Amino acid sequence: MRIRSLGVIDDAVVELSPGFTAVTGETGAGKTMVVTSLGLLLGGRADPALVRIGAKAAVVEGRITVPEGTAAIVRAQEAGAELDDGALLISRTVSAEGRSRAHLGGRSVPVGMLTELADELVAVHGQTDQQGLLKLSRQRGALDRYAGDAVAVPLAKYQAAYRRLRAVSAELDTIVTRARERAQEADLLRFGLDEIAAVEPRAGEDVELSAEAERLGHAEALASAASSAHAALAGNPEDPEGVDAATLVGGANRALEAVRSHDPALSALADRIGEIGILLSDVAGELAGYADDLDADPLRLAAVEERRAALTQLTRKYGETIDAVLAWAEQGSARLLELDGDDDRIGELTAERDGLRGELGALAQALTDSRTEAAARFAAAVTEELASLAMPHARVSFDIRRTDDPDGVELDGRTVAYGPSGVDEVELLLAPHPGAPPRPIAKGASGGELSRVMLAVEVVFAGTDPVPTYLFDEVDAGVGGKAAVEIGRRLAKLAKSAQVVVVTHLPQVAAFADRQLLVEKTNDGTVTRSGVTVLEGEDRIRELSRMLAGQEDSETARAHAEELLATARADA
Repeated sequence: MRIRSLGVIDDAVVELSPGFTAVTGETGAGKTMVVTSLGLLLGGRADPALVRIGAKAAVVEGRITVPEGTAAIVRAQEAGAELDDGALLISRTVSAEGRSRAHLGGRSVPVGMLTELADELVAVHGQTDQQGLLKLSRQRGALDRYAGDAVAVPLAKYQAAYRRLRAVSAELDTIVTRARERAQEADLLRFGLDEIAAVEPRAGEDVELSAEAERLGHAEALASAASSAHAALAGNPEDPEGVDAATLVGGANRALEAVRSHDPALSALADRIGEIGILLSDVAGELAGYADDLDADPLRLAAVEERRAALTQLTRKYGETIDAVLAWAEQGSARLLELDGDDDRIGELTAERDGLRGELGALAQALTDSRTEAAARFAAAVTEELASLAMPHARVSFDIRRTDDPDGVELDGRTVAYGPSGVDEVELLLAPHPGAPPRPIAKGASGGELSRVMLAVEVVFAGTDPVPTYLFDEVDAGVGGKAAVEIGRRLAKLAKSAQVVVVTHLPQVAAFADRQLLVEKTNDGTVTRSGVTVLEGEDRIRELSRMLAGQEDSETARAHAEELLATARADA
């Protein structure tokens, strides 16, 4: 990795061994920035406070060798990443303003893409992970992860039934809780539907009646206008001497008829005048019929206005038009059927809920059985690892228990609480020595013991769910002496099958590393390119001496450092 402008690091290159790399240095020298840098490369949160004061941005670049065909490589190539001689190049930039950019294999990608790859590439563990292991939910998750498909398959079935039960229970609670509101809604709907049914409106009736009312209200004026127009077109019988349009057009037609044969143009005009005469006759006939049929009955007008008033009562409440009122009635009828069906629906949902509770109980029991079997294997494997970590008499076990809850599910004659992960409360117990009762690791383990339990758990995971790289940030805190030597030996063993990077203060651990990196500041408090160095030979002995006694030139410390290195080489 190349790290620039991150925390105390100005510009440094970190080359990690394929096996076991120990990162050492004085407190505050910037060792933890190695962990932070790797976290950024794997999609960790971008904190602008990490950017070195005076710099515009912090940049971390990494080159990770991953075997072809692995899930991480396939996913990266799907995102458009290209490999560089079989290696994956990752870059992360964090600006002082808080903006973050990520590049994968030369292609700009969302930061979330790096997070997707993280689980496949690196397992990062530090003091916060130890605290996380104290949570019961994390302990249950660890057990489930170890068990693999043996738990994952029944857990998936359980969770599907659990989600359906939650949905059914929520719907049932809503119907029951809102029963009064729904009854009031149903009463209002019935009133409205009854009111509409009593009037029996027809689609478009309001428009038709409006036109009829307009016509009836002006019947006399309409009849007079029609009669006058008819007289103008066809003549008035009471005035035989009057001139009308039909007479004039007929005279024009007769005048042309005698000579039309002499000129085709004039003949065409005569034909058009003939058509006008026919049209005038038709219009005059319709006007006569309109005047005769026009109903000026005031009783009919009163009936129309009364009907319009009834329709207006409906449009005032249920829609702007009668068509809108009828649409409201259709929707209201459907809603009323739904509300009236509440009792039936409550019965159906209650039956389904009770059935799902029974099904959930059976699935929960299968899940418990799978966890119990996996817990025995997991505990035995962790106990065996603790024997290699200077805890030969420690015993790890799991307490899988349930809590009574009157609103829970029936299981083995008990009504127990349940959740999305089943009915089990899983707690990791530790008996540090013979005769000691198993106690929760939060209470039964010291800081050093907890570190070793955490390491043992991770080693067991490495055998079932391996990742290429393990990064431990001072998980050896609180450990010393022989236990520290055993942790170093166990990390070296783990490094035979995976890359292991450890940030440590313990010389007993650092001595077992294939490569030891020293992080040190310059006089101005920064870490430059020369500030991260690979220690070999005399330089490594001096650093181990400093870690042992705080004095690089102490002969006693040097002898002890040489002895540690010799012990580590003998175990290699």
